[in-house]
Amino acid sequence: MTFHAVVWLDHQQARVFHITAEAFDEATFKAPKHHVTSSHGARDQHARGETREAAQFFEAIARALSDSQEILVLGPGTAKLALVKHMHKHDPKVEARIVGVETADHPTDAQIVAHARAYFRTNDPLLGR
Repeated sequence: MTFHAVVWLDHQQARVFHITAEAFDEATFKAPKHHVTSSHGARDQHARGETREAAQFFEAIARALSDSQEILVLGPGTAKLALVKHMHKHDPKVEARIVGVETADHPTDAQIVAHARAYFRTNDPLLGR
């Protein structure tokens, strides 16, 4: 278990990082190809807000974050907000540990980790001490 985690996601993938002052580990999750089905049920599916595949994607991310105490969510578009909305509805314990949601284009792993460390250092002065 790590205290801090950051997830960067878009509609193609999610990258989850568990970070400490000295190291990090990373897991990548591939997003489903379609968030809205193209069959007759597309209108109904869109009204419900997410496909079963999208829900499974968000659930995998939530499982990866379940042991973290503080979570930062990053991403370039609406996927980060869809993740928070999914967690609010389906996994409120994890959602309650989200301490920030920020827009970030397509950074490298090192840039994500550096940004998260700076974020947590600013908001948690004990990080790295």
